Amino acid sequence: MTAREPRLEIEYCTQCRWLLRAGWTAQELLTTFTTELGEVALIPGTGGVFDVRLGGETLWSRKEQGGFPELAALKQLVRDRIAPDRDLGHTDRHRKASPQ
Repeated sequence: MTAREPRLEIEYCTQCRWLLRAGWTAQELLTTFTTELGEVALIPGTGGVFDVRLGGETLWSRKEQGGFPELAALKQLVRDRIAPDRDLGHTDRHRKASPQ
């Protein structure tokens, strides 16, 4: 069996019981990018990990960024790499309206 591209990976900590958070994040990304994502993999890990990778590139690391990703921001990170011309609707308008 071969992997479908692009492959998004969510590595989550089993010790912290973050499977539901990882599953919810995967569901949201698959719902938003129904035709653009080839697959989403949930990867069990340990030590407080919650990393999101796309094609081997780390988009979000809980340890590096100091927490969990805001879903709107994560959707924008994914979109910018797999469908840069795509409008994310209210997600884009909400983020553009927020002070930086």
